[in-house]
Amino acid sequence: MRNYILKRVLMFIPTVFLLSIVVFFIIQLPPGDYVTSYVSRMSAEGEVFTSQDIANLREQYGLDKPWYIQYFKWMKNIITKGDFGYSFSYSRPVWSVIMDRLPLTVVITLIIMIFTYLVSVPIGLYSALHQYSVGDFIFTSIGFLGLATPNFLLAIILMFASFKLTGDPLIGLFSEEILREGLKLSNFGIFLKHLIIPVIVIGTGNTCGVIRTVRAQMLDEVTKQYVLTARAKGVSEKTIVYKYCLRAALNPVVSGLAGSLSSLFSGSTISAIVMNMAILGPVLYEALKSQDMYLAGTILLTKGFLVVVGTLLSDIILAWLDPRIRYAERSN
Repeated sequence: MRNYILKRVLMFIPTVFLLSIVVFFIIQLPPGDYVTSYVSRMSAEGEVFTSQDIANLREQYGLDKPWYIQYFKWMKNIITKGDFGYSFSYSRPVWSVIMDRLPLTVVITLIIMIFTYLVSVPIGLYSALHQYSVGDFIFTSIGFLGLATPNFLLAIILMFASFKLTGDPLIGLFSEEILREGLKLSNFGIFLKHLIIPVIVIGTGNTCGVIRTVRAQMLDEVTKQYVLTARAKGVSEKTIVYKYCLRAALNPVVSGLAGSLSSLFSGSTISAIVMNMAILGPVLYEALKSQDMYLAGTILLTKGFLVVVGTLLSDIILAWLDPRIRYAERSN
């Protein structure tokens, strides 16, 4: 197991390096740059720019060099100084902009992930063990509705329902009281109340998907020969279900950890905008619109880093869940 983890960790560094090249190259593909967007906005407001003014702006922002030179300078500053560049839109260092939203984003991500797996795995297990029962039909219907309903539409519906029932649409993560006094233990309950709709909205899609996956995998596992053999030998049904079937059924769920970690990190961007959530999703959207390349590139690199971390964690958990993976690695 130690050698297996070591190999995965050694693959981590070159993967992140290649990912950084791809990210920086892709954000350079759209025509124009931040200066182009800035000049367009200012021109619409009546400002006049000469060709020399535009050239001076590009030189000032370091956009007059080829993309690969800009990339190597960016990476050199990251590695040697921990400097992720300067946000043109915010007129601040990129990392300070990200840190304004990062702690809250991480908290929401962890809460939504806990919600997703605590809800989806038991429901998927119940649906598989009670196939075609009333409960199975109800959870299946809810799952299809959750997958089919756009997150931003569900957010609007829930906020409208909250306003009609309580007079508070629960927009944003903080009430006026929290914004005025700061987050304290006394008003922590208000913060949790404002988390209800974001957790339901962003977590619903992943929750419904995991329910379907667990149900399908469990239905496949309970019909296999080793289950029939275990029953014939008198092994208890509880042991068969929880020690063997569920452990094998969780493999695809664990494999999807990497993607869910990255997607939840930035949240559903449109839903976050609708719910006025101060997380990184809307910041990335605005950075891409204004072609603020260092800010967009750092957020995308962070998301990619999380995908790699999630993949590493899922590989380790899979090796722990399924000994065949460890044995196959040892034989290689």
